[in-house]
Amino acid sequence: MAATLREPVIPITEFEHSAFCRTDESLASKPLVDELKANIRWQRLPKEYMGMKPEVLYPRIRAAKEKLGKRAVILGHHYQREDIIQFADFKGDSFMLSQNAARQKNADYIVFCGVHFMAETADILSGPRQQVVLPNINAGCSMADMAPTEDALDAWDELSEVVGSGLIPVTYMNSTAAIKAMCGRNGGIVCTSSNAAAVFRWAFERGEKVLFLPDQHLGRNTGVKVGVPLDEMAVWNPFKTLGGLSRSQIQKARVILWQGHCAVHTRFTVAQIAEVRRRYPNVKVVVHPECTREVVEAADMDGSTEFIVRTVTQAPPGSVIAIGTEINLVSRLAHENLDKTVFCLDPVICPCSTMYRIHPAYLAWVLDELVAGRVINRVTVDDETARYARIALERMLQVV
Repeated sequence: MAATLREPVIPITEFEHSAFCRTDESLASKPLVDELKANIRWQRLPKEYMGMKPEVLYPRIRAAKEKLGKRAVILGHHYQREDIIQFADFKGDSFMLSQNAARQKNADYIVFCGVHFMAETADILSGPRQQVVLPNINAGCSMADMAPTEDALDAWDELSEVVGSGLIPVTYMNSTAAIKAMCGRNGGIVCTSSNAAAVFRWAFERGEKVLFLPDQHLGRNTGVKVGVPLDEMAVWNPFKTLGGLSRSQIQKARVILWQGHCAVHTRFTVAQIAEVRRRYPNVKVVVHPECTREVVEAADMDGSTEFIVRTVTQAPPGSVIAIGTEINLVSRLAHENLDKTVFCLDPVICPCSTMYRIHPAYLAWVLDELVAGRVINRVTVDDETARYARIALERMLQVV
C-alpha cells in the first residue's frame, strides 16, 4: 500500500528550543510574568500566580503538599529546574520515573514534572482510580513531535511490505502513547537510554531488523554498542518515498533509524570537546547517547542521565568532568559535588525549553486546585491505545 507523502514539517517545539538560551550562568526562576516574555507557547493560568516570587511560591507549594499528604505524589525529571526538583517525592530519568509511576498504588494524584509523553506513560502504568497531572499542558517534546502517528504507521506498512516478517519496532520513551501502542501491537518494545542496549539485544533475539523511533542518534549509538556496523544502519526520512531509501538499502540494513533528534543534545560538538581537553588536560568527558555519533566517539564515556549522575558522584575528589547533557542536571551535579570540577560542554546555557515550562507558578496552581478538589491538566490515554502501549512498556520494564 502506497504511503501518503506529506510536506516536511518542523515541530514548533523545535523552533522554540533556543527561547531560554543565555550566556550568563543564572538558572534561577524569575516571576512567571517575566519568563512569559520568552517567545514560546505558555499555558494560561490565573493572574494571581503570574507575579509571585519564589519566596511566595515555595511556602504555597509546601502548604499544598502538606494538605494533600499521601494523596499526591510529585515526580521530577532530572532536567527540571532546581525550583521544581526540591518538591519532588521522586526524581530520576524517564526509566526510573516510569518504574516509580507504576509503583504508586496508593496516591490519588500523580503530578508529573516532566513533559507530555512522560505523563502519558504514567497514566498508562498507573491504576484506574489514579489521575495524572502535568503542571503545564504545553510542556511537550520536539523529538516526540518528530514522529507523528500517521507517518510512523505509513513507515511500518512500507517497511513490512519490503522485508516481510522479522522487523521489530522499538521506540524510545520520548515518543507519544500512539507510537508506543504501534510497537506493542506489532511485537515491539519501548526503551530508555538506560536500557537501550538490552532492548536492542531483546529485539534481535526475536527478529532480524529493528525499526528505531524517533531519535536516530540514540539508535545509531546503541546499534554500535551491540555490534551493528554503521553500514548496516539506514536513516528513514518520513517525507520521502520509501523513507528516501532503495529496497536493497532496506534489505541490507539491520537497524532502520527514524530521522529525529534531540535539540538539546545535538548542540554538543567535537570542537567543544577539543576545547575542554585543551583547557583541562586531565578532563573526563561524559555525554548522553542522544548526542551525535562523532561526539560520542570523541567523549570518554556515554550513558543515560542516571549513568552520568553515578559517574560524577562516584568520581574521586579533584576529578574534572565535562558533561554533554541538559544544563539543569549539570548545574545540580556541580553544586552537589563541590570537591570536583563539573561543568557543561556547551558554554551557552540552553535549558530544555519544554522541561523549563514547568515553572513553580504552574506547580503551585495545580496543587492548589487539587486541594480545592479540582483536577486540572489531567493527561489521559484512551483505552485502546493504553492497552497496546502498556504491552510495550511492560516489556521494557522487564528488560534490564
